[in-house]
Amino acid sequence: MDEEYDAIVLGTGLKECIISGLLSVHKKKVLHIDRNDYYGGESASICPLPKLFELFSKMQPPKEEKLGKFRDYNVDLIPKFIMANGLLVKMLILTDVTRYLEFKSVDGSYTVKAGSKVYKVCLSIYNVMKR
Repeated sequence: MDEEYDAIVLGTGLKECIISGLLSVHKKKVLHIDRNDYYGGESASICPLPKLFELFSKMQPPKEEKLGKFRDYNVDLIPKFIMANGLLVKMLILTDVTRYLEFKSVDGSYTVKAGSKVYKVCLSIYNVMKR
């Protein structure tokens, strides 16, 4: 890499992507890289399911016949909710990061308490709409 950059951004978490996007919007030449083989840092969504087991467990994932198609699972490392009309949404639209994001309403959110029981979390979430 013999090129010169105005900025080098390490990591692809939300903060790093916003910084990279804002710099790019202001005509800066940015090199944006991540050490992981997936995007999103600690805010990533891991898919397919075996990737989650590879990252966090020494166990093999259950058989696909038992759980259904692995590609049907998308596990958020940190669930993300962005309210519809905040400064963050305006910044995401300004930086055109919405090319990589899909905003949609949430059908359900679940959490595990004490490692055993799964609970459904009830929230009212608004659709994010471009203005």
